[in-house]
Amino acid sequence: MTNLPYKGWSDNYALFCTISTINVNGIRAATGKTGKGMLEWLAVTEADIICLQETRATDEQTRAALASVLSDGWYLAHAEPGSKGRAGVGILSRREPRAVRIGFGSAEFDGMGRYIEAEFDEVTVASVYVHTGEADTPMQDEKYRFLGELGAHLKAQTRDFVICGDWNVAHTELDIKNWKGNLKNAGFLPGERAWIDEMLAAGYVDVVRTLHPGVPGPYSWWSYRGRAYDNDAGWRIDYHLARGDIAGRAKQAVVERAAEYALRWSDHAPVTVQYR
Repeated sequence: MTNLPYKGWSDNYALFCTISTINVNGIRAATGKTGKGMLEWLAVTEADIICLQETRATDEQTRAALASVLSDGWYLAHAEPGSKGRAGVGILSRREPRAVRIGFGSAEFDGMGRYIEAEFDEVTVASVYVHTGEADTPMQDEKYRFLGELGAHLKAQTRDFVICGDWNVAHTELDIKNWKGNLKNAGFLPGERAWIDEMLAAGYVDVVRTLHPGVPGPYSWWSYRGRAYDNDAGWRIDYHLARGDIAGRAKQAVVERAAEYALRWSDHAPVTVQYR
């Protein structure tokens, strides 16, 4: 996608907005890549709201990394990591949210920097980071507990709601290039995939898949190893799940994949959806 100049927002985000989600793989690294980094992307993005994952930085460090865009009028809501160098989620927006909530009422997870939501007019936007997991380990058990508690929170929503983020789950065979080789690996386990089925059955819409039916990808994450990026051997693990009227307003969804490997500023690419 060619980034478009920002054209201004609607008075009501539920009627018209562009939302992007990106795992930055370290906010200081992403903004520190001069000439081809996150700050250059922010200068031209058409997004009104940007969900960030894996900032891997404190509030102070995150604000310092984004100081130039914050001085230009962007607002930042941020949940810093509970463990140094891990997780951290945020929401950048061109308009100040009416309310911000960190976590979803979980005694176990609210302090880990994995979930934040911001309320705008008649829509709530959330940014989530679901950790990778590893099959048949305590780490995977923790992932399932997180998804279980998050799922209960999502089902309780009654207003227009969009949750974006890095789920570290590929839903179907269309969402991962090498699905046969990953049937027993975290990220493509039956229980993880069934959780997404459950959210869709509860009324959420995978808007990127709805706008790109029946095709491989579009992938949003590629390993730095080998030639995964050049061969587009990726995973679609960065989602917009939407409920309410706004889900039906999703009109265009694109993965802002860099033209070449050297121009990447994260191992993920922004996933941007226009809601009109």
